[in-house]
Amino acid sequence: MLQGSPPPAASRLATVAAFAVVILAPLIPGVLKAGSPVALLGIPGEALAAILLLLVLPWRGALVAVAVVFGVTVVAASVFAALDAAFLATIDQPFRIADAVPQLGAAIGVVRDAAGDAGVAAVLAGLVALLGGLLWGVSSAALLAGRALSRSGQPGRRAVAAVAATWIACAVLGAQAAPGVPVAAADAARGIAATTEQVAIDIRDLAELDRALRTDAYRDTDGLLGALAGKDVVIAFVESYGRVAVEGSSFSPGVRRVLSEGGVRLEGLGYHAESAFLTSPTFGGVSWLAHSTLQSGVWADSPLKYEQLISTDRVTLAGVFGREGWRTVGVVPSNTEPWPAGEAFYGYDTMLDATTLGYRGPKFGYARIPDQFTWQAFHDRVLAPPHDPVMVEIDLVSSHTPWTPLPHLVPWDLLGDGSIYDPQPAQGLDPVVAWQDPERVRELYGRSIEYSLGATISYLETYGSPDLVLVLVGDHQPSRIVSGDHASHDVPITIIAKDPEVMAAISPWGWDAGLLPSPDAPVWRMDAFRDRFLQAFSG
Repeated sequence: MLQGSPPPAASRLATVAAFAVVILAPLIPGVLKAGSPVALLGIPGEALAAILLLLVLPWRGALVAVAVVFGVTVVAASVFAALDAAFLATIDQPFRIADAVPQLGAAIGVVRDAAGDAGVAAVLAGLVALLGGLLWGVSSAALLAGRALSRSGQPGRRAVAAVAATWIACAVLGAQAAPGVPVAAADAARGIAATTEQVAIDIRDLAELDRALRTDAYRDTDGLLGALAGKDVVIAFVESYGRVAVEGSSFSPGVRRVLSEGGVRLEGLGYHAESAFLTSPTFGGVSWLAHSTLQSGVWADSPLKYEQLISTDRVTLAGVFGREGWRTVGVVPSNTEPWPAGEAFYGYDTMLDATTLGYRGPKFGYARIPDQFTWQAFHDRVLAPPHDPVMVEIDLVSSHTPWTPLPHLVPWDLLGDGSIYDPQPAQGLDPVVAWQDPERVRELYGRSIEYSLGATISYLETYGSPDLVLVLVGDHQPSRIVSGDHASHDVPITIIAKDPEVMAAISPWGWDAGLLPSPDAPVWRMDAFRDRFLQAFSG
């Protein structure tokens, strides 16, 4: 080809594509944050800065370094923005780098339960390949665009100078391409800055939490819980049992019916119940934040705060019960490995999990053990034998996302080792199929809550004890695909007992009678429960 002749069509196309990537890629974080392509109307300041450097730096090593820094900035900002959007959509909290490992680890656990180790490997390999490809593509596009402008000579430099001057003028004037969309965009840089700022906020929050943890009115207080002497106290967390389950949704009528009809039956058996709402520190997942908050009276609204909390000597409800003579037990059917915090922080004398509950039936996705079997195993191992008073936390996980396949109730005397469930998983929808239809997801969620509550009510009907005090509480609202975009963090809570004196102790709380809280029922923050519970039963 003669010097000065036009480049081949393929080369021109590659150059056009490179400029498109350099201009549009830095705007992607803004698109993800706004949830709209309108953010593409801005002029990306990051692209201008990279191009200017590529035009003035003389040596190749520096050019490559600029292109790579540009690529890393754009890809990292886009990943952070995507994670932020995903976390807000599921757990209603922004993504925090400090929480990345435990939160992403939990997400991998859900994928493993739904698709197995092969599915996890495929997802991770795909993510690595995607990120590597994006970094290479954006960096290469920046180099190609820089070379093209260098070859264009003075006209190209004038064009870049004009665009830069326009960006500066628009930044000074605050010009907007559309409402909320500045012409002088810097979405990637702002995203990186916001992430850095969040790290500083997390450090400050941890310092505040550390100061708060130094004082605990119940750390060394003895003679508590006298009003519960001789009682077996059970705190049962119902996974994803949020306020949306009992009001204002397409599936709430079914859940309300289970609670209303079950409440009538329990009342006929001599039970009393009062209900209200608690505001959970988490939303859509990360259930252990709710468990630790309720038991410790400390607002643990991030995995980072949780890790700091469980490393302290903050006394939990289980710890107080243990100190006052109760045997304490944690029943966590989702755990397959030892959990040191169960003993070291919560203060459980005994742990029952997937390896010790005696279940030999099929897995139901993440909720590997049906709630009915969990209740039966708890009863057989803890309550049925002659025993001193016990305090127990039971985690009911059949209503854990993805809410399919679901078990159904079977006769209690046929549960055995769980083999009776063998045919049931195949009767449910595959999660991959179910989650293609949001309305179906909501329906399955409602059915899962009906099952968990129904199993609990059936347990009380079958094995109810006059000495049992049950605190039935949700851990968090379901994710936004079910709860919607503006749902609260409220979850129902109910205390059930046969002894009228137990209910008299909480009468000053003003809760609603029955299993179903009304829309006007009291709402407490979840971290208020520990102290109010101890005050009510320690008079």
